[in-house]
Amino acid sequence: MADANLRDHIENVRGEMSNLQIKGIPAVYFFLFTLIILLASFLGKLPGGMVGGFALTMALGYAFEYIGDRLPVVSTYLGGGPIVCIFAGAALVYWGVLPEAAIKTVDDFMTDGGFLTFYVVSLIVGSIFGIEARLLFKAGARFAVPIFLALIFAVLFCAIVAFVLGLSSHQSIANVVYPILGGGLGAGVFPIAEIYQLAANMETEEILGILIPPMALGNVFAIIAGGLLYRLSLAKPHLSGNGNLLKGEDTIGTNTSTPDEESSYGDLATGILASGTMAMVGGLLTFVFTGVHEYALMIIAVVLLKLLGVVPLSIQKGCSSWFKFMAMYMTPALLVGIGMSYTDLGLVYAALNLHTVLLVLAVVAGAVVGAGLGGLLVGFHFIESSLAAGLCMANMGGTGDVAVLSAARRMNLIPFAQIASRLGGALILIVVGITIPFLV
Repeated sequence: MADANLRDHIENVRGEMSNLQIKGIPAVYFFLFTLIILLASFLGKLPGGMVGGFALTMALGYAFEYIGDRLPVVSTYLGGGPIVCIFAGAALVYWGVLPEAAIKTVDDFMTDGGFLTFYVVSLIVGSIFGIEARLLFKAGARFAVPIFLALIFAVLFCAIVAFVLGLSSHQSIANVVYPILGGGLGAGVFPIAEIYQLAANMETEEILGILIPPMALGNVFAIIAGGLLYRLSLAKPHLSGNGNLLKGEDTIGTNTSTPDEESSYGDLATGILASGTMAMVGGLLTFVFTGVHEYALMIIAVVLLKLLGVVPLSIQKGCSSWFKFMAMYMTPALLVGIGMSYTDLGLVYAALNLHTVLLVLAVVAGAVVGAGLGGLLVGFHFIESSLAAGLCMANMGGTGDVAVLSAARRMNLIPFAQIASRLGGALILIVVGITIPFLV
């Protein structure tokens, strides 16, 4: 009898294994694909460009996502797969697991190859066209309130913690709050450092050494907080809109086209072409509105086109379909790329002293609370407002937006996240310019 039970158990395991799929790919073939890709990577035969970049990041991303979604503590409290994709990717580089040539292939693919830009543009355009125009206007007109309160509460929380620790509140605000909420490196820390240089008469390298570690640690805590807010949405559903920003409104799949209609290959092709075109519209508008980030101009252009109703529904549907495809199948690959190319564990470790950790936690918590309360004042759900207007100010710009919203399972909030990154970052630069002479 025992032998029969054992045979039945073995047969059941074999049946489960034969039916196991990873991202829709039979597990046996996925493992075979991954083995070949890794073998090519270690033997110096990984192709450059899109071929090697897509293959390596997709294989690693799908594997890390599958593992992360099944790790007990990580999947329950820290966001699961997205967190593992980012930090496992970063660890592969930090510990030198992958060959330099493979790492360079991913770096080139993410930066010069434009995968990050391609992904973000696709999500922005598709998600905006996927929202009903009335709801888009209703939400956008109120969004500045939670952004402003996120800044106020982040400053307040940081000042309180600095006071308790016996530190200078002025210096803590200047050296921790501003770089975390500044919107990343290029649009945030670098221009902030230039302002500091003039006010404090310090070398740029010295200033960057002060500002970058809190920014990197803030990005890590923001991603983790995104996963925790996802768990909070399950435990306290009254605080969540299940991805809908506005209370009492369905902003997911509310486009006036037919959202339940199955997408065609033509829809996907339309989405790629239209999204790329809108990115170029944003770039062209920088000739008129100099000094404004092209993402911000692209968002404004897409929103205006949506509100004016001049874009055919077939094109809107194509962009929305392409957004859904990218969010479903390309996010794990992108997150691994973010981990490998944009997440420096050395900087994170450099910031791991008790005072800095507590100050950074205070800033991130303040952004969450401020944005959540500000959202409640204007009719937003607490969790969605905390994510889009709070945590997406407290991360490293576009890469951080994707990571935070992936951990929170709220990728449809990407247009509002980008507004928070760009508008919030611009607000921080204005505040820095006004206040730095009094803080340093």
